[in-house]
Amino acid sequence: MEKTKLCVIGDPIEHSLSPVIHNTILEMLGLPYEYGRMQVRAEDTETFLRQAVTEGYGGFNATMPHKTNLVKLADELDYDAQLCQSVNTVVIRGGKICGCNTDGKGFLRMLQDHGFSPEKKTITVLGAGGAARAIVLKLAQAGAARIFVCNRTLAKAETLAREAPAQISACAFDGQTLSDCAMFSDLLVNTTPLGMEKINAQFTELGFLNLLGKHAPVCDVVYQPVETAFLRYAREYGHQTINGLGMLVHQAIFALEEFTETKIDPAAVVPEIMSALKKAMQE
Repeated sequence: MEKTKLCVIGDPIEHSLSPVIHNTILEMLGLPYEYGRMQVRAEDTETFLRQAVTEGYGGFNATMPHKTNLVKLADELDYDAQLCQSVNTVVIRGGKICGCNTDGKGFLRMLQDHGFSPEKKTITVLGAGGAARAIVLKLAQAGAARIFVCNRTLAKAETLAREAPAQISACAFDGQTLSDCAMFSDLLVNTTPLGMEKINAQFTELGFLNLLGKHAPVCDVVYQPVETAFLRYAREYGHQTINGLGMLVHQAIFALEEFTETKIDPAAVVPEIMSALKKAMQE
């Protein structure tokens, strides 16, 4: 039986672990799909979209720099893609393009795996980019009492805060503000690229983590390296730490459910996925 093609697009894309995750699940479940990766430049997004429809793709995932471009190119958007104005999953069915966003759902499922519920909690999120928007708006939807969005460009944080002003507050990114926010937080999340492999920039000062209550987990959506300096400092100070691998895995599971119209039990596939990822990241 000929397999339906799926892939992830981005620029750059060679670092993507999405094929490892998706192909592990597809093989486990015996689903007739194959998943690859394709480098597509921002200016070629529309061209690739037409190509994917013509060649009978079942869909594709998208990373930078395509998530925003795809919003206006899709025939329809699911609720989360409309909410975030960002698309990370495109489903092609009957020639129709449906843009979805599974990032926020993937983040919430990851928190659930670690025993954390955002309901009635105070949360500090560092950064106000695309990943932050998906995460912050889903945290608000899940009942977080207060979310401090700390960003170097305050105007960007203010734009995000306007989406749910009763719950989201825009804050600066200086040491004093980070310390003030940390003091009241039940969870602290880094969505900036600071500390990511091949990114030279690091946090200049991490003392604000000392003011975070010991009960509060610290999360970094970065997953390469597995433990950033940010997470290492938090762990050494006694906090539960969570890297971005769980979010990566769960957003992929949600995406694959959309592609294949198949319900996938995370408990049945996550151990095998994590084993495959560990091997891939060591190569």
